[in-house]
Amino acid sequence: MNKRQFSTEVSGKTLTAEFSDLADQANGSVMLKYGNTVVLTTAVMSKYAREGSDFFPLTVDYEEKFYAAGKILGSRFLRREGRPSDESILSGRVVDRTIRPLFDQWLRNEIQVVVSVLSIDEDDPDILAVNAASLALGVSDIPWNGPVSAVRIGKHKGKADFIVKPTYKFREDPDVELDMVACGKNGNINMIEVGAMITSETVIVDALKSASLEIEKIQAFQEKIIAEIGKQKISIERPAMDPSLVALFEEAILPKMLPAIFRGVPGKGDIEALKSEWLTQAQEKLESSDLPEARELFESKVDELVHREAIDNDRRPDGRGMDDLRPLYAEAGGISPILHGTGIFYRGGTHILSALTLGGPGDSQVIEGMEYQLKKRFMHHYNFPPYSTGETGRMGGTNRRMIGHGALAEKALAPIIPPQEAFPYTIRLVSESMASNGSTSMGSVCASTLALMDGGVPIRSPVAGIASGLMLSEAKSASGAAEYRYKVLTDIQGPEDHHGDMDFKVAGTREGVTAVQMDVKVGGIPIPILEEALEKARVARLKILDVMAGAIKEPRPQISPNAPKIIIIKIKVDQIGLIIGTGGKTINEIKDKTGAEIDIEDDGSVFITGKNGAADMARAIILEMTREYKRGEVLKGEVTKITEFGAFVKIGANAEGLVHVSEIAPFRIARVQDVLKEGETVNVIIKEIDERGRIRLSIKDIDPNFAKNKAQK
Repeated sequence: MNKRQFSTEVSGKTLTAEFSDLADQANGSVMLKYGNTVVLTTAVMSKYAREGSDFFPLTVDYEEKFYAAGKILGSRFLRREGRPSDESILSGRVVDRTIRPLFDQWLRNEIQVVVSVLSIDEDDPDILAVNAASLALGVSDIPWNGPVSAVRIGKHKGKADFIVKPTYKFREDPDVELDMVACGKNGNINMIEVGAMITSETVIVDALKSASLEIEKIQAFQEKIIAEIGKQKISIERPAMDPSLVALFEEAILPKMLPAIFRGVPGKGDIEALKSEWLTQAQEKLESSDLPEARELFESKVDELVHREAIDNDRRPDGRGMDDLRPLYAEAGGISPILHGTGIFYRGGTHILSALTLGGPGDSQVIEGMEYQLKKRFMHHYNFPPYSTGETGRMGGTNRRMIGHGALAEKALAPIIPPQEAFPYTIRLVSESMASNGSTSMGSVCASTLALMDGGVPIRSPVAGIASGLMLSEAKSASGAAEYRYKVLTDIQGPEDHHGDMDFKVAGTREGVTAVQMDVKVGGIPIPILEEALEKARVARLKILDVMAGAIKEPRPQISPNAPKIIIIKIKVDQIGLIIGTGGKTINEIKDKTGAEIDIEDDGSVFITGKNGAADMARAIILEMTREYKRGEVLKGEVTKITEFGAFVKIGANAEGLVHVSEIAPFRIARVQDVLKEGETVNVIIKEIDERGRIRLSIKDIDPNFAKNKAQK
């Protein structure tokens, strides 16, 4: 094997890039190691451009390998990797969102980046995946404007210092305030993913600055490698636009574009109609079958006009000011009493319905993946049907976008979900995008918060989200430094979302941020611009929260009557086996008898879930089974067995005691059966419980005349 290695130190551990002929059919490949976590990443470009395509065909596949965890995972009946897990899809999206802006978007050669996780330890392979993708592309002959680097930054509550490359163990600590993934180059940031426990915008900005310093160290490492072993890039010339197509466009369509785009009202109808008119003319008058070229010409002119008008004239397509929100509407409940909670949220042409369902602990999702083996009690799912954009399409299933948007909203809402000790329910939210015109993910955060409060979930505080955009013009000063002219746009929609340079989503409460996600279409964004966008997002978030409070100020005092009732009791650990029974026989009998669901934790916590009194019935049975009796208790029991020396009396579901012949009456009794009969109910008092748990009962101590009265009868 031909092999070359390069190493550097990152946060006290060695980062090693190994280049070999292991995957030598790829244009570029690298094995990147950090601690005991290892990824192999390959980059391949097709030899020919995809004919008739009007988009850049990049694919990123993030492959989890169960063997990487050193465990035999998967289902009981399928022990090989199947469909990608949500975690792998989200990690792949992080790689895609980071490297995509650094390609020339007019490229039509298919490019595929495959990240294979070979070994996983305490360090998340997602950061390695970004850096490995950058190195594989950087040393290859694929044209790309990298490298780009990634780093994870963490922070504990009450601590000033940031932690570089925090481990899984660090991130699982309940005192974690911030978990940030940031990617970028040359002092700019081009991808952000943040989960935060209600932290300030100042902390976010400081974390970005800290991340940028670490990014530049990794950049220097990558640049050194690429300079030494990188291949010469393939030269692909941008196809020249057909002059007759350009001439027709400038004559027939260009004069109509400004009024079509900047019509002063929300929506995108006029611009879509003009685009349709243009494509028809291009096909008819030029007999052109090259519609992708015609579409590209149209979209490039829209892009140019939207940027120019925003930067030079403070002008937005729908006539709003740069910081103005579209009309807002919020509603909690009202769909159907069957649902446990609902929320409806409008922001302009974006309309979201979120539905809440509450279940018992047994309804939690069991995850057994390469990275995580756990039970998940809070889930947020997101659906994006084709009718939400006025189109037809295939229904059913999920795609990467839906999984990504659902995960972002889940991350935004997670900090306000009450702990299991306070609210033992499994919580599932589903957000339906009913109409889409900009940032349905942030609309889902708002609608889901309304649904939680409508359902009576005692959340910490309401969360709202907003998406900001950016129109950026970059030039070089006389000294060669980058100079920026830009405008940050609050609440982007339509052409701003499609043609803008940044999609900057921020969610949080009145007190602070819970989630941030940023994608860009340019090489990177300076941190001062991001700081400005964060502040604008904060102001907008407070306005949205005011509107939401107008619909519902706080969680309803009671959960929906249609939600199951959950009762929590505690038993001793050594009583767990008693409740479960041999092979689960006892617990299944209780479930069948009552209709309740019963979940028992290893610490003896018992969660009983049911409707219409089922939970109360099961609780009574379990309490009776695990009851611990005390000396002096007066009870009523059934005589189950007569012996020469006394009688056994059943005083509970699993408890029996002995009434010695001397404890039946204050005088001598010749035969026990002369006084007591099997099946008879008697009052007894617990006289003693010995060290072996045997219970001794007495009748005479509470009723000295019991035997005399029986004799008289």
